[in-house]
Amino acid sequence: MTVFPTTIADAKKMLEAKKISALDLTNLFISRIENLDKQLGAYTQTCFESARNQAIALDKSGDFSAPLAGIPYSLKDVVSKKGLKNTAGSKILENYESPYDATVAELLEKSGAILLGKVNTDEFTQGSSCENSALQLTRNPWNDKKVPGGSSGGSAASVAKYLGLFSIGTDTGGSIRQPANFCGVTGLKVSYGRVSRSGIISYASSFDSIGPIAPTVDCVARVLEVIAGKDEKDATTPNISVEKYSNSLSEESNLSGKKIGVIKEFIEADGFDTDLKKSFEGTVEKIKKLGGEVVEISLPLTKYAIPTYYLLVKAEASTNLARYDGIRFGETADVSTLEEQYTKTRSEFLGPEVKRAIMMGTYTLSAGYFDAYYVKAAKVRTLIKEEYEKAFAQLDAIIAPVTPFSAFDIGEKTSDPLAMYLADIFTVTANLAGICGVSIPTEKVHDLPAGIQILGKAFNEKEILEIGAVLEKDYNFTAIREKELV
Repeated sequence: MTVFPTTIADAKKMLEAKKISALDLTNLFISRIENLDKQLGAYTQTCFESARNQAIALDKSGDFSAPLAGIPYSLKDVVSKKGLKNTAGSKILENYESPYDATVAELLEKSGAILLGKVNTDEFTQGSSCENSALQLTRNPWNDKKVPGGSSGGSAASVAKYLGLFSIGTDTGGSIRQPANFCGVTGLKVSYGRVSRSGIISYASSFDSIGPIAPTVDCVARVLEVIAGKDEKDATTPNISVEKYSNSLSEESNLSGKKIGVIKEFIEADGFDTDLKKSFEGTVEKIKKLGGEVVEISLPLTKYAIPTYYLLVKAEASTNLARYDGIRFGETADVSTLEEQYTKTRSEFLGPEVKRAIMMGTYTLSAGYFDAYYVKAAKVRTLIKEEYEKAFAQLDAIIAPVTPFSAFDIGEKTSDPLAMYLADIFTVTANLAGICGVSIPTEKVHDLPAGIQILGKAFNEKEILEIGAVLEKDYNFTAIREKELV
């Protein structure tokens, strides 16, 4: 009987030692998708035939030297892949087929990774539960009455259930870290510009970041090595060298010499679940036992993060969404005039949260309100960024909770947008500041995964991954997940 590999490193060893063929490995994951995804609802479309053909070609060559050769994975359904639909979880793009590859998809193909399909997302990535998808419902793999988180809910749920060894998600305000936290896997929000956004359907262009969700810190590090770097198609990607992140993950079992901050305003936040707060405090004590120095810091502007974030992202979203009108992109309604075309198409094919974004954003950018709202929010964003820069001048990293509560019931918050927005209270500041952050699972609370995020200064992914690997090894949540979900 074939041993099932649950990490990229394990799969690579098996492939290189010829203990398993790429085709057999691919078929193992295809079988899991066919048997398990009907209940989970992670995949919106599959490409099994091309996956098998790619695996056969790899086996024939016998060359598994490429970084991710033979590793099965998925893409969030906002990442362009030629020949596959790119729906963004919306009816307006339900039949849109991408004519080209996103840069990240090109890089993964060159690395030898094998694409199994696309996974679900909140519509145009706007949501914190994956319930805003117009295509299907994705469930939490630990409890199918709970949400998987969002917007990269399909990515996190599929990885947690081992329907792929990694997935590419997007994080505009926590959309990688929060679902990774709800599903008990590792999610990396990279620094703004670390990974090219070319070929990605955008939510808010100055906030979006592309990153991996995977079983372990080592897995996300290996994927980051492939997808990071300068891209001429994306002017926001700086010419900063890409490190061999996985090589820097030490076997050391302590955090000696690390100075790590804890944000006072997060710990004192209203609505922070008591048991999750105790779990986080346990992580703080663990860091101390592992040799790290923990320092409480104050970031007073944190209380303005949610209103600042939502003013800015909805403004950018309303501009980005203007192209989905049935003329340039999207389904076309049965109409006779141009005014009807715009009105009927966008009324029929866009969901409630996307419509809310258009109205909020257009209002924010309108004459008479632009200075009062958008300009003021942009100034606060700069001040928040400066607060983090000052903090990181004295610290190696910051640890923080990911969400104020555990994965919630399906339908629990859909009627209250504000309650849904507050799910992002601990994650949006990283996007406002453009810094990096990794979410790792620690233990179970309320019989669901709980975890922390480790934040680092811009382009210092190496540091947060190193700290994350030490904590991951000590907690060993991987053993819990493999026991329950494999």
